[in-house]
Amino acid sequence: MEGETEYKKLVEAALFMSQSALSINDIAAATGIGSPGIVERIVAELANDYKGRDTALEILSLNNKYMFSLKDPYAGRVSSLAKGPDISRGALKVLAYISKNKNVLQSDLVKYFGSSTYEYIKELSEKEFIEAAKYKRSKKITTSPKFDEYFSVSQ
Repeated sequence: MEGETEYKKLVEAALFMSQSALSINDIAAATGIGSPGIVERIVAELANDYKGRDTALEILSLNNKYMFSLKDPYAGRVSSLAKGPDISRGALKVLAYISKNKNVLQSDLVKYFGSSTYEYIKELSEKEFIEAAKYKRSKKITTSPKFDEYFSVSQ
């Protein structure tokens, strides 16, 4: 059996390498650590360690999932280095509008942005940045948990 220090390094490596937030079970599976309880304790220790360090990194918790993130103000100062999402410019505008206006109707988006909105909604749905639910003769559109993770939206 590997020691606690090695487990901690494995969990840290998994969080570092992942491009999205990971659940405790995801981390346990990726690292081969059999006990989710041990993984949960290690994640809490790591989050505490990073909180106490004089570093630009932190472990962020989103909907019971964990990921590395940059502390403010560092994220804004170096964000130009991050690869942007592979989203068309029009879809990005629609996504920004949706993120500011939770539970917006698709019919309202079409009125505001035009008929190309249908293509943008399809693109954003395929990339799992939004969720659409049937609502009367339209759809109610809201951002998804993936949106929150990808754009580091705090709850």
